Amino acid sequence: MKKVFTSLCLTLAVAGVVKAQDIHNNPGSNHGNKFEQLGTILPTPNEQRTASGAPGAKYWQQRADYDIKCSLDEKNTKLTGTETITYYNNSPDPLDYIWLQLDENQHNNLNNANYQSSSTMPKVAGSAALERAQITTDDNGYGDKIVSITDALGKDLPYTINKTMMRVDLPASLKPGANMVFKVKWSYKISDRLSFGGRGGYEYFPGDGNYLFTMTQWYPRMCVYSDFQGWQNHQFAGRGEFALTFGNFKVQITVPADHVVGGTGQCINYAAVLTPGQLAKYNQAKAASAPVQIVTLDEAKYRETHPSTATKTWVFQASNVRDFAWTSSRKFVWDGMNQNVEGKNVMCMSYYGKEAYGLYSKYSTKLVAHTVKTYSHFTFAYPYPVAQSVEASNGMEYPMICFNNGRTEKDGTYSESTKNGMIGVIIHEVGHNFFPMIVNSDERQWTWMDEGLNSFVEYLTEELWDNKYPSKKGAAYTQVDYMKLPKNELEPIMTNSENIVRFGPNAYTKPATALNILRETIMGRQLFDFAFKEYARRWEFKHPTPADFFRTMEDASGENLDWFWRGWFYGTDACDISLDSVKVARADLEGNLPPAFGRGNRATKVAAPIVNNFDDISKVRNREDKTINFYVDRDTSVRDFYWKYDRGMAAVDSSKFKDMTSAKNAAADRTPEPFTDEDKTKFANKFFYELNFSNKGGLVMPIIVQFTYTDGSKQIDRIPAQVWRLNEQHVSKFYVQDKEVASIQVDPYKETCDIDETNNYWGKLPEPSKFQVFKQKTGAGAARGQSAGVNPMQVGSGK
Repeated sequence: MKKVFTSLCLTLAVAGVVKAQDIHNNPGSNHGNKFEQLGTILPTPNEQRTASGAPGAKYWQQRADYDIKCSLDEKNTKLTGTETITYYNNSPDPLDYIWLQLDENQHNNLNNANYQSSSTMPKVAGSAALERAQITTDDNGYGDKIVSITDALGKDLPYTINKTMMRVDLPASLKPGANMVFKVKWSYKISDRLSFGGRGGYEYFPGDGNYLFTMTQWYPRMCVYSDFQGWQNHQFAGRGEFALTFGNFKVQITVPADHVVGGTGQCINYAAVLTPGQLAKYNQAKAASAPVQIVTLDEAKYRETHPSTATKTWVFQASNVRDFAWTSSRKFVWDGMNQNVEGKNVMCMSYYGKEAYGLYSKYSTKLVAHTVKTYSHFTFAYPYPVAQSVEASNGMEYPMICFNNGRTEKDGTYSESTKNGMIGVIIHEVGHNFFPMIVNSDERQWTWMDEGLNSFVEYLTEELWDNKYPSKKGAAYTQVDYMKLPKNELEPIMTNSENIVRFGPNAYTKPATALNILRETIMGRQLFDFAFKEYARRWEFKHPTPADFFRTMEDASGENLDWFWRGWFYGTDACDISLDSVKVARADLEGNLPPAFGRGNRATKVAAPIVNNFDDISKVRNREDKTINFYVDRDTSVRDFYWKYDRGMAAVDSSKFKDMTSAKNAAADRTPEPFTDEDKTKFANKFFYELNFSNKGGLVMPIIVQFTYTDGSKQIDRIPAQVWRLNEQHVSKFYVQDKEVASIQVDPYKETCDIDETNNYWGKLPEPSKFQVFKQKTGAGAARGQSAGVNPMQVGSGK
């Protein structure tokens, strides 16, 4: 970092010369394309989709209603079903054929999408992986077996199966405004999900000999026919998820009589499948403010050892949903409670086995309730009557039901990383009810439109659960490692789902980070929240595209954000704003900030508290906002050992673990003490500074400058990104200050995802406290340490 000392008159003269030279040598610098409008990239507005981002006067979408009957053969792990589909052609186009999705074919070795990737010889592999690597023409027996497809009169309809897609040819065109009824009979062999992978299947528990079934993407489903794409019949390759049509469902599920079943929508025959006691508990739960166990742990354990040979049929109904999923097992404990959402009651429920009881009985249903309420605040009131979480060693979402993970140790304790992971996945998967189950984007084409937007609201929801929760999606600094990768390892967010190398950062965390930067740094919370809610409201129960989102955010906020979409969503540039030099007209830079204060811990063999090393801008503002009441403060029953541990209120017992030192030291206040009023009176004259910045990363972003004065006080100036519009490489800013500046820092709250902080400083800065250094050294490995060795809960006090 250069330090330039000069007189005021020389400083101004030099600045003028540099500016003139820049213009002369770079005549195109006034017309950089980073601020070019997106008009040539986005699709042309029309009567279906307006230039404002709203649905047009002639917007339309199709509808598909399902009446399904299925039977689960637990012994042979097979599902057999019949479905009657009523398909409504609301488009202006006559249809000569229709397309259905056969996602179960992804498990078939011959009839899958066949999207192969490069592979190498593994050092360790199971038999299933080795079998999949063999070249064979023998069918492995998995995938959809279509028995027949007939029209309403029972006449066969011709069909063609192309991998994971099936085309049904119609005897006559389905005219605009008309509907058709047809029936599909099918069966398939259910796969071992932990061996085959994928989202649906079964998990077998050899310890008690029972199964847990997660039945997802299990029936032939109608493809979307839309105004912007026609038929969305892209093959299902396993990563890009779904584009689905809204409709009404009636589903009858026959399973072993001792199974507990949860599914999309509401069960309409609980009186026939539950005991009187369970039915009474269910009705009690509907009005309860805390979880009520409908099926207890003792009941579940008894069923595990006394399997029934009889069957029962559970009947579910769901209106205006795009899909249906269900779960079935005799292992389930089942609890529920009510959550009022803007005057409407939502039944929140959880299903989990004994392996997850210690975590799920305490947290799962409360997390479901917290999620539907918080998401409703940021989008629209949750419209469905039910929201459910199922522990299935998985993470996947469907309307009104999702599958999550989070199991305890055998002694009932759990690591903090396991607890935090469970909190995050439940919030994330329940949140998917909003994106894309209701705001129904095309996941197979644009993963970020559901995963990215959902990860962003997940971040907001995690932050309102507990201000100490170590969120890893949303805060800008968490994305730095990804953004600094070589360009050949990056793709734009606007990349098809199947073609992304680093799927998690690209589709989940980078778009979530981008939106939080918009909210906290570019637009401000008030403007952003209104625009984001307007997008959700406009496209509730509809099919939005990226252009609809971009246009709505600008239309509802009055902000021109094309430069932001271009940089963050269409590009791979990183933010690296360098403070190259500071010119001082009158300054004494000998003044130092007071040293940082704080206590620290020595590294031990017991993991340190898992809290973020840095309090990002959202955490700071949420604490300052007196209208925010964090969930853990409203409901103190969710405060466990780690809630205390993270706040220094629970210590480990050194007698139980010799190398363990007390973990209850909290980070002390690191804010420097300001000088006295007498000291401040010494600085009566003005001080002049010219700050020179360069854009080394290529991504145009706001420049956030924090001045630390010699009296210890601080001031932040936020320079909008438009400062780069005339010269995208270099800008300068002149300041007149009343007080002498001791140091300058760019992006002090790490809001811009700057990948190189070493060029963000000028002047003398405080050293980090011992506690901060300790956290930096131990924090990254804390989660791994807890899961691999002794977790603090096992040897801690203050439980």
